[in-house]
Amino acid sequence: MNRKYSNTVFFLIIMLFQIGCDLSIRNDDSSVMSGMADEDSTDHIAEERKTLTEDDIFLQKAFQYDQYLLDDEYPYKDTVRYFQWEKIKVEIAQLENAVAKGGNWGVLSNYKNQNKEAPTIEGFVRNDYGRVSDQYDVERYQSAPLYSIGDETKLIRYGRDGWLVKILGSDTTEMVRIAGVSLEGEYLLPKRYLISWGDSVRFDKVVVVDVTNQNITTLEKNSDEWHILSMNPATTGVHKPPHAQETPTGIFAVQDKKEKMCYVRDGTSVIAGYAPYASRFTNGAYVHGVPVQYPHKKIIEYSSSLGTTPRSHMCVRNASSHAKFVYDWAAVKQSVIIVID
Repeated sequence: MNRKYSNTVFFLIIMLFQIGCDLSIRNDDSSVMSGMADEDSTDHIAEERKTLTEDDIFLQKAFQYDQYLLDDEYPYKDTVRYFQWEKIKVEIAQLENAVAKGGNWGVLSNYKNQNKEAPTIEGFVRNDYGRVSDQYDVERYQSAPLYSIGDETKLIRYGRDGWLVKILGSDTTEMVRIAGVSLEGEYLLPKRYLISWGDSVRFDKVVVVDVTNQNITTLEKNSDEWHILSMNPATTGVHKPPHAQETPTGIFAVQDKKEKMCYVRDGTSVIAGYAPYASRFTNGAYVHGVPVQYPHKKIIEYSSSLGTTPRSHMCVRNASSHAKFVYDWAAVKQSVIIVID
């Protein structure tokens, strides 16, 4: 082999080797970049789909109403009462998870049976008030009937007026498919029992009522924190047939408001007085100020019974100035009332 030919072969080998190395480096870089992209994408999806727990909810005191302010723990008779912040965080996390999933919101509605009394459920019981109830102790009166997804003639349970739900699919059909927020599972609901609020609702204002400790707190979301705006005594409903009932637990929408909510004398249709600054959340239950009995007309600011023992008919009594704070602040379609025990 002559020298000229040998040199040519040598240079060809060197060039092929360099091209091969170059391709190898490019392939390695591509693999690294691809791996990084996949990792980032996975992290992004994981972050979007993360289910919040109470550990992800951060509370910060930022009072906007500081009258009758209670401590986190405070004495009551021979015991101690407190604000159940951990339980409150659990409820807020549940609400935030529901909001994060998007979709259309709805509210169960049958105030005073205005949308027709629900059918009688199979296996019903009569409660202490003589009313038909389901196995979850939800009364037929003022409730919405919830049917099986597999059989729209099979009544499963009753849904409380004011409960929040997610609307799955169309809300224009006679039977609307819903998923519970205050209750688990999916159901079919006759359209007339549903108020549709669409997909633009963002619940960033929360009122929490504690029926065990007889207190109330208001919270508002601010960026990644929930600001505690007030911590006050309250009085909730008492189990006292045939008229007074407990305040039911659950997650309810603020449905409407009345500057003066008139109430009747038990067992009659006679108006006995009014409660100021009333925000309705379920059935005839309102967050309101101290009741005023006729012939008196002037608003009463405070009652010594607040924060003691349940004694209302189902409503949540507050100092009247705190009820006004809630009335002015808790807008419909932005606010929920969470009742815990």
